[in-house]
Amino acid sequence: MKTLKFNTNINCSGCIAAVTPFLNSEKEILSWAVDTSDKNKILTVTTENLSAEKIQHVLEKAGYKSQAV
Repeated sequence: MKTLKFNTNINCSGCIAAVTPFLNSEKEILSWAVDTSDKNKILTVTTENLSAEKIQHVLEKAGYKSQAV
């Protein structure tokens, strides 16, 4: 199991609601959370096998930008 972190532009609860179906539909994501109180809006993802690039692709499909930390 690995934990990946990303700086994102997921700013508020509305953004979280928009990205939720995309992240939840990826079966290899075990858990995820966004810290909107952090200035970098850190997304933390726990996964068995997914690469950072794959998670970034999922976020792009949802309309959000990210950068691996």
